[in-house]
Amino acid sequence: MKYTAPLCALLASAALASDVHQLKKDDFKGFVEEHDLVLAEFFAPWCGHCKALAPEYETAATTLKEKDIALVKVDCTEEQELCQEYGVEGYPTLKVFRGVEDIKPYSGQRKSDAIISYMTKQSLPAVSDITKDTIEEFKTADKVVLVAYIAADDKASNESYTAVANSLRDTYLFGATNDAELAKAEGVELPGLVLYKSFDDGKDVFTEKFDKEAIESFAKVASTPLVGEVGPETYSGYMAAGIPLAYIFAETPEEREELSKDLKPLALKHKGAINFATIDAKAFGQHAGNLNLEVGKWPAFAIQRTDKNQKYPFDQTKKVTEKEVGAFVDDFVAGKVEPSVKSEPIPEKQEGPVAVVVAKNYEDLVINNDKDVLLEFYAPWCGHCKALAPKYEELAAMYSNDELSKLVTVAKVDATANDVPDEIQGFPTIKLFPAGKKDSPVDYSGSRTIEDLIQFIKENGSHKAEAVKPEEPEVAEEVKEKVEDLPEQAKAATDAAKEKAEDATESVKSAASEATDAAKEKAEEIHDEL
Repeated sequence: MKYTAPLCALLASAALASDVHQLKKDDFKGFVEEHDLVLAEFFAPWCGHCKALAPEYETAATTLKEKDIALVKVDCTEEQELCQEYGVEGYPTLKVFRGVEDIKPYSGQRKSDAIISYMTKQSLPAVSDITKDTIEEFKTADKVVLVAYIAADDKASNESYTAVANSLRDTYLFGATNDAELAKAEGVELPGLVLYKSFDDGKDVFTEKFDKEAIESFAKVASTPLVGEVGPETYSGYMAAGIPLAYIFAETPEEREELSKDLKPLALKHKGAINFATIDAKAFGQHAGNLNLEVGKWPAFAIQRTDKNQKYPFDQTKKVTEKEVGAFVDDFVAGKVEPSVKSEPIPEKQEGPVAVVVAKNYEDLVINNDKDVLLEFYAPWCGHCKALAPKYEELAAMYSNDELSKLVTVAKVDATANDVPDEIQGFPTIKLFPAGKKDSPVDYSGSRTIEDLIQFIKENGSHKAEAVKPEEPEVAEEVKEKVEDLPEQAKAATDAAKEKAEDATESVKSAASEATDAAKEKAEEIHDEL
């Protein structure tokens, strides 16, 4: 089939048409001021996550255009000054603009439906007024919506509900009505609250005291599927839920669906106490090893206490059935199941300045003492961990004298071979456990230089201990004498000094590059993490 030149041009322009506006410094602020609500993506063309986001972002832009919500993007390799102005440190960075002064980070997932849902919530008031003419449409406006039925003169209930809506508006859609007849039609007494959802039984009715904490708890529990699915888009939510997560590993969608139905009564029985979710064993089977399950032996079941990162693997010689798993879960709830602990042997002797921590001595070396403990969680295969190792050894040596060793311990733990209380999502992860405040470790996010780590320990440790990095020996006079006495050595000394300066420059460049790579790797590991 042949096309005329004008038709080819028309087709090409149609293919290139985009509902995402690409902006530059000259037109960015003007565009933001002209629109009530804008989602901006700051990206780099070489960024893999930006490339993965692009089609999702385009789809969302097309849908949200109908709601007068604009999506824009800025190429930070071309608009460096603009990106620096808005504090862009990694790619992609997404920010929500309500004018040029009201700017908030986008905290939703990077899928089109999630972007649409999130920005739709941003476009609505914290609480939407619901009438008999709009309630049916509102019920299906998102996967989860909440509607309160409150009398107009019930000030306390209205204030409690509004407070919840303001704090959780990024997560849920909130509606309210004071129409008593509408409440009656929905089978609700005033004050009442219903969470409508597109899964399970379609809705949950709130039955507790009408206060902020109870409503927040209800929303969190009722909005979670009885048997959901663990994946890159849901993992962080399950980790943040604050209750144990029961994993159901299976290879095929059909098997996961069958097991989901079989174990659904258990999920209903323990609703609000344990979250149940299937997980694709083909795609994410290696995660079973993190739960102390044997990888490759499917189906499998395990429970993880997300608050303490404790693992309770189900006996893989038994079948995953409602009866067998049900007995295991009942014993878990009753406290009759001991957590499985993976640990390397305790070192017979601590060799070198860095203390080696394993699961079996974690409490003694990290928690049950009066020292500030700097702990690196590493993986043997991690390139950045290997690059950090010599500097970390040097750092530890600075705290190894009689005085400082009583106050500070610099330690490391192989987080792939030892169970640790914290869920580690990237390597290396460095935390400081201050004396007297071991339950509130401080995450380190600075550059991986000895000087910055020393400052971090001083500022965040309870003892405020400070190590001093040894200075290089003075050689200026010696070089000067050799230059005066031995002309031939002058050139050698000059060359050596030049080489040392070049080495120092390269070292600075390397440190900057390493910090950038580390930040990039950390972001990628977190976004790719299950």
